[in-house]
Amino acid sequence: MTNERRDTVLVVDDSPETLGFVTEALKKSGITVLVATSGDAALSICMKVTPDTILMDAVMPGLDGFETCARIKANSTLRHIPVIFMTGLSETEHIVKALDAGGVDFLTKPIDLDELEARIRVHLKNARSVQSAHVALDAAGRHLVAVTSEGTVLWSTPQIQNLLAGTGAADETLYRLGRALGEWLGAQGIDGNWRKSFRIGLSEKLGVQVYPLGQVGPDENLFRVMTENETEQQKALRGRFDLTQREAEVLTWIAKGKANKDIGEILRLSPRTVNKHLEQVFIKLGVENRTSAAVKAAEVIYAF
Repeated sequence: MTNERRDTVLVVDDSPETLGFVTEALKKSGITVLVATSGDAALSICMKVTPDTILMDAVMPGLDGFETCARIKANSTLRHIPVIFMTGLSETEHIVKALDAGGVDFLTKPIDLDELEARIRVHLKNARSVQSAHVALDAAGRHLVAVTSEGTVLWSTPQIQNLLAGTGAADETLYRLGRALGEWLGAQGIDGNWRKSFRIGLSEKLGVQVYPLGQVGPDENLFRVMTENETEQQKALRGRFDLTQREAEVLTWIAKGKANKDIGEILRLSPRTVNKHLEQVFIKLGVENRTSAAVKAAEVIYAF
């Protein structure tokens, strides 16, 4: 498990014997180990250092492992961290409780070290894959949010946070957005309009147009959010240059400096399709290159 970047694991357990046993084994595997003897201590550490994974004792005095995990998962900057529960309890109800709290795995004491290392390796790899995807999405400058079928927000890009910051209660507005998306998902068994965009009013001043992008993971449903201002910009581009909706979308991202590859990822189009739309955009705008197209588009977009 040794690599150039040392993995960091937070071990949370009120038993000195378990802490010593697990910590020593992980250190021998080349892992940096942080230790907390209570749920409160674990939360305090996570506010200062973000571990790559957490080994959590389920039963502790005070704040138990279930509630500690739930609080970690409620924090948008920490919820990506995989939490593996360690406990002497093996009843189904406790396993379910651990998973409901946000845990990804469950180990029964006494801990088998080979099994522990194998599971940590798997969950670290999965967590990195998810984080890499999220970083890529953030860099693309997209307003994206992922929710469960019940409307719980799993993650959102910084652009969503910035958009909602103007409401004065971003967390509450994000919660409302998640619930509205959950209600929409619940209705899809009836009409199945997964390709159809729809509007959500988040406040008296803020309405958004939402585009369903499909399921990207187990109970992880992805949506692109567009402000009404952006919608009006695209409408203006369509009217000024006689563009189709898709051509207006491509031109909007050209004006924002995105490369064809990025535009394809954002709009879920192949690079060839993006090029085809761009060819039509050049003809309709009477220009020969993307720089000239971006300048003409900016004159319309930034008038808003």
